[in-house]
Amino acid sequence: MTGRVLLVSPAMSVSLRQARFDDGGPLDDTGVARARSAAGALPSAARVLVSPGERCRRTAAALGLDGVPVQELAGLDVGRWRGRTLDEVGAAEPEAVGRWLSDPGCAPHGGESVRDLCARVARWLANAQDLEGRTLAVVEPEVVRAAVVDALGIPDSVFWRLDVPPLTVTELSGRAGRWNLRLGRPPAAGGSD
Repeated sequence: MTGRVLLVSPAMSVSLRQARFDDGGPLDDTGVARARSAAGALPSAARVLVSPGERCRRTAAALGLDGVPVQELAGLDVGRWRGRTLDEVGAAEPEAVGRWLSDPGCAPHGGESVRDLCARVARWLANAQDLEGRTLAVVEPEVVRAAVVDALGIPDSVFWRLDVPPLTVTELSGRAGRWNLRLGRPPAAGGSD
């Protein structure tokens, strides 16, 4: 059996523009407009899932998708840093930010480590590989990064070196415990049948 997973990153949001740890803020007007213009451009799917975060749910809605929230696809829990900008946290806790960016097992914010996120997404992908038909999921950029780390079997230390632009599609197709990867296409080129 071959699993196919399309991961769609959320549209541009106010938090993303401000380099702010996600705070549940809204998409910005440009993000909403781009998502609406891409509605109908994604291929059909046997199931549509969504990260429970606000920007993913709003992106899915703007794309015309009725996704089922899946907790395993939630974004990285950054604990007490939520809602703050990276500059604010870096100024207040430079050593903690340095450790967090260099050690995937570190979680100085009191939330989840990158390593834990990667493990959570890897478990979800292992189950998705056995599902019949295509799975389409609107997920946070860090979930896309974690999926790429798992799909390629690369060290989680490269997590922060993977850029995930807003409103792009990363496609995984897998069989027998192995994934192939197609990265970062706009939804208009969302995936082949």
